[in-house]
Amino acid sequence: MEKTVTDGLSADPEYSSRPTPSGASPVLSRRHLLAGMGAGATALVLGVCRQWKATAADPAASDSSIAQRAKGLLDSIAENLIVHSPESATSLGVDTGSRAALRSQLADRSATGQRSVAETLSADLKRIRALDITGLDHARRTSLAVVESAYEAALAGFALPYGDVAVGGWRNTPYVVIQNVGAYLDIPRFLDAEHPIREGADAEAYLSRLNQVAGVLDGETDRLKDAAGRGLIAPAFLIEKALRQMEQSLQGARHGGGLVESLTRRTGALGLQGNWEERATAIVRHQIAPALERQLAELKAQVPKASMDAGMWARPQGDAFYGWALRASTTTRMTPEEVHEMGLEQLRSLHGRMHTILNGLGYTTGSVGQRMNALAKDPRYLFSEGDAGRSEIMDFIKQWLEKIRAEMPRAFRTLVKGNLEVKRLPPDEEPGAPGAYGGAGSIDGLIPGKFWINLRTTDLHSKYSLPDLTFHEAIPGHVWQGEYANQMPLIRTMLAFNAYSEGWALYAEQLADELGLYDDYPVGRLGYLQSLAFRACRLVVDTGLHAKRWTRERGVQFFVEENGSNPLEVASEVDRYCSWPGQACGYKVGHAEILRQRSIAQSALGDRYDVRDFNDTVVRGGNVPLDVLARNVSEYVAARRAN
Repeated sequence: MEKTVTDGLSADPEYSSRPTPSGASPVLSRRHLLAGMGAGATALVLGVCRQWKATAADPAASDSSIAQRAKGLLDSIAENLIVHSPESATSLGVDTGSRAALRSQLADRSATGQRSVAETLSADLKRIRALDITGLDHARRTSLAVVESAYEAALAGFALPYGDVAVGGWRNTPYVVIQNVGAYLDIPRFLDAEHPIREGADAEAYLSRLNQVAGVLDGETDRLKDAAGRGLIAPAFLIEKALRQMEQSLQGARHGGGLVESLTRRTGALGLQGNWEERATAIVRHQIAPALERQLAELKAQVPKASMDAGMWARPQGDAFYGWALRASTTTRMTPEEVHEMGLEQLRSLHGRMHTILNGLGYTTGSVGQRMNALAKDPRYLFSEGDAGRSEIMDFIKQWLEKIRAEMPRAFRTLVKGNLEVKRLPPDEEPGAPGAYGGAGSIDGLIPGKFWINLRTTDLHSKYSLPDLTFHEAIPGHVWQGEYANQMPLIRTMLAFNAYSEGWALYAEQLADELGLYDDYPVGRLGYLQSLAFRACRLVVDTGLHAKRWTRERGVQFFVEENGSNPLEVASEVDRYCSWPGQACGYKVGHAEILRQRSIAQSALGDRYDVRDFNDTVVRGGNVPLDVLARNVSEYVAARRAN
């Protein structure tokens, strides 16, 4: 890993600032910025109340005993949190040494487990607030602010009567099990892709985890029943999709399925001796399959009570849940109406740019949406059907990854490896999943980052949209940014903020354009702009569904007509917004704030501004709420001015 530190940026990644996209000027109006972002911390849902002092020289002046107390507290908090998420310990590669037992465990998804997590957060939040941070260096003040923000948000979610709360994560949902949520999806994917098999002890740990799956499923099922008793029933169309997927999972489990195949395949490849297949098959058939049957039966029992109403407005205390989910996703106090209007405004701006490119490609008649629909049928940009097309897609991704890797030294002073594996989503998961998603691998690099691509049909992807998707999910998007985050203290690696994560990924798309990757491929630039417009549509549709009482059909129609989106893709997208309220709004809100911070830095520094320094500030500062992002950029600007 190359590490070059210049222009006053510390070699310690915790001492640098946060992410901000490069290139185009902000498309957010001053009215929306003031209404949505407010005056820094005041506008943010979890704004840290402590005074944040400007401290360009803080690190050198920090009292060592204060710093050690803060470090000890942060380390302790990390240990307290990670015991609740053994899967995260494995994914991060820290389930070794004193944490080795975590490799044999799964998180407790029952109501008792949820209460235990909330109690831990509450106790540790009190410890943070009791710490005197006077004179503490910028890096550790930042980490304390990040933890305080994440924990305060999560506790507000746990105070609601139902739902899953992502502690420092993005997947907040009112539904414990649905088409894209639940152990029936998460655990098989995790065990196959993340749980390592290097020696016999790892295979035994795999079996130990298998032994816990039935209990995890039953814990979820009990919570499903409890939520239904409170009147919370998912939309009928989501339940129907979940039933199809769960039936497929159950069919596999009755014969052993992927849970057994993954273990036997990997132990066999290493020549590890043991009756792995026999033992795993017994667990899956006699424990996991019956637990899946019980969960499936509960979902089926909810079908007669389910309605076709898509949004949270139709659920008990749904407005309160959506308000919290929207704030948690964006780390702002923007109202649904403000988010909705922001989406419409940005969509108009982006369509203006798309119009020009479409004309140049010979698509001159009709609205932007109509012309994009026509472009989507252009055979020049389609992949073949079936497995031949799936192979084409994988090769296409590889080509564009090679192109973007070559440009990274022009965009960053400090480079990471971009440790990456491109994998097809498990077919059982594909019907309810988005087109793709990605994230970094383990801290030690032994587990590569993943770019998961949905290949249920090759029609999901086009040759003008796939490059941009690759940059978003992989490099310099989620996988790339996550490797910088992996250099942070453990608690910072574990905590993430949707607006930052997805705002950075949109910035990564923009950065690829600014680096010239579309200069000789204008249709690729069109795909990139459509991606940004797609995220602007998300602001409109998500708030439309949950606050304006839109139907699912209206949400799909808006994407297809306004943005020329693929109806196959957006049907799953809209379903995703129904099950993850607010999450889709973090993308463009985060992107807009990153652009605003970059403009501030450019204006303040003039000739001293260098995009590489700004990008380093953003990614090396770690994953933060948007108010902390603003503070980090301010410190970066002050440091550059002082040098």
